[in-house]
Amino acid sequence: MARIVVKFGGTSVATVERIRQAARHVKREVDAGHEVAVVVSAMSGKTNELVDWVNEASPLHDAREYDAVVASGEQVTAGLMAIVLSEMGIQSRSFAGWQVPIQTNDAHGAARITEIDPTELDKRLSDGWVPVITGFQGISPHGRITTLGRGGSDTSAVAVAAAVKADRCDIYTDVDGVYTTDPRIVSKAQRLTKISFEEMLEMASLGAKVLMIRSVEMAMAYKVRLLVRSSFDDPDAPQVAPDGSPGVPGTLVCDEDEIMEKQIVSGVTLAKAEAKITLRDVKDNPGVAAEIFGTLADQGIIVDMIVQNVADDGATTDITLTVPDREYDKAIKTIKDAGDRIEYARISGSKGGAKVSVVGVGMRSHAGVASSMFKALADKGINIQLITTSEIKTSVLIDEQYAELAVRALHTYYGLDKKGV
Repeated sequence: MARIVVKFGGTSVATVERIRQAARHVKREVDAGHEVAVVVSAMSGKTNELVDWVNEASPLHDAREYDAVVASGEQVTAGLMAIVLSEMGIQSRSFAGWQVPIQTNDAHGAARITEIDPTELDKRLSDGWVPVITGFQGISPHGRITTLGRGGSDTSAVAVAAAVKADRCDIYTDVDGVYTTDPRIVSKAQRLTKISFEEMLEMASLGAKVLMIRSVEMAMAYKVRLLVRSSFDDPDAPQVAPDGSPGVPGTLVCDEDEIMEKQIVSGVTLAKAEAKITLRDVKDNPGVAAEIFGTLADQGIIVDMIVQNVADDGATTDITLTVPDREYDKAIKTIKDAGDRIEYARISGSKGGAKVSVVGVGMRSHAGVASSMFKALADKGINIQLITTSEIKTSVLIDEQYAELAVRALHTYYGLDKKGV
C-alpha cells in the first residue's frame, strides 16, 4: 500500500464527464489499496473567465478581492469531484486551501506556501477517506484567501505530497509523459521512463510545458517523486509501463540515484521568439552589469541568455543578452533611458531568434558534448549566434527559420529517435 497525491489539471476536469473520468483513475488507486488525496485545478477556461470578470468590474481592483473571486474556480471543481467520488462509493470530502490549512505569505495573486499542517489530511487518509483539495490557493497570515499564481495547482499538489509524506505525486495532464522533445516537431520523439529532477527543471525552464518550474523546484527540494501521466487513458485498462511491460505508465521524475543508465543527452528543447540585444564598448567598471540587468528587472523584463566579452585592454566589454521578442522594444528603450548610468558606445539587436538546448545529467561525465552539438548543427549549415552552458545543459541561439531543423538534427545525432518510426 502506498500513499499517493493525484493532481488533475484544467483540461482533465473541463466538464462533469471528464471529472467522472478523472474520478475513475482515483478509484483504481483506492481499489488497489492505496491511500489517495486529490488536488484539482479549476475547470479549463474558468480562471480566465473569473479574471476577466474582475477586470471588468474594476481595472484597479483590490488584490485581496481578486483572490477571493479567482479562487472560487477550484472550489467548484473540488466539490464536484467529491460528489462524483461519493457517488462511486468512495468516502470523500472537499477541502478549500484555508480548511487544510495551506499557509502562505500575503503576496496576493502570487503567494508562496510557507507551511501545511497535515493533521486533518493524515487523519482522513488513515481512515480511508479521499480528501479533494483545491489547488492554486491558501490562506494568508491575516486570514485572507490567497492564490499562488501561474502553475499554482502543480505547486499545491507537490506541497501537499511533501506534507503528508506521500510516496508519489501523480500529475495527470493532457499528455502521457515527458518526451525527448516535442512530438509535434519530431515524430520519432520517445516518452521517457524516468528523468531526474535536475533534467526536468532544466527542460521546464527551457520551454518544455509539461510541468511548471515552481513545482519541480519544490519536488526537488523535498524529494517528492512525480509521475506525469495522461488523464485521458482508460482507467480500467491494464497498466502498461513505457517499455511495454506491466507497470505504471507515464514518466517518473525522481532523484538521479534512481536512474540506472544515464543518457548523455535526455532531451532537446526549443524556445522560439527570442530577441538578441548587444551593448558595445561598455565601460568595464564594477557594478555595470548589476546596473544593466537591475534596470531591466525593475521593468519586469526577463533576461535569458547572457554573454560577455572583455576587450584586450580591459577597459571595455561587449554584453549580449536575450529577451522574449515581445519585450525587445521595451528592453531597448529601458537601456537607452538609463544611458546616463550605463556608459556604452552603441546598442544593436534583432528579433526572430530561437534557443535550442540539449539536456542530460550524463553530460557531467562525458567530455565533448558541446563540440559535437556544434558539429551537428554545422553539418546542417546552421549558424550559431550565442552559446551558454551549464553542468547538464548546452544552449545555442540560432535563426528561428532553422529551429525545427536543428531540433530534428540533434535528436537524431544523440540517438534519441524512436526505432521503427
